[in-house]
Amino acid sequence: MTIKLIAIGKTDNKSLNALMDDYIKRLGFYIKFNLEIIPDLKNSKNLSQEQQKQKEGALILSKLKHGDVLILLDEQGKALDSVSFSNYLQKHMNSGIKQLVFVIGGPYGFSKEIYDKANGKLSLSKMTFSHQMIRLFFIEQLYRGFTILRNEPYHHQ
Repeated sequence: MTIKLIAIGKTDNKSLNALMDDYIKRLGFYIKFNLEIIPDLKNSKNLSQEQQKQKEGALILSKLKHGDVLILLDEQGKALDSVSFSNYLQKHMNSGIKQLVFVIGGPYGFSKEIYDKANGKLSLSKMTFSHQMIRLFFIEQLYRGFTILRNEPYHHQ
């Protein structure tokens, strides 16, 4: 199975990029992982929130393949602790799917088309974080989940 994380807009903070690169490298020992960045929309100031969600949604949909399982990282999603998230990952790996795709939406969330296409929603916190930081938190949680599945000492309870 491959895990893909799709996010809107680049991360311009070098420290966050360095930390993400470190966890992406670590993830390589467990699973094939891809981070795909969709560039920020041009002239987004001239678009309504709904128009921006629609355009971002079309770009997200263009990155999906037939058979992908799409999970939205959404504040209204199901909240899991790290052990439950590792079990969630294991369940998907056991299901035989080829690619599990997680998406971090743009500043206004997701279009209706994305919600309709989604196979599930997860929330990382009830708090709001920047889209750049959420990438790091999610990638770290993926890594943590795989260390939990392998009974490695990274996660403490």
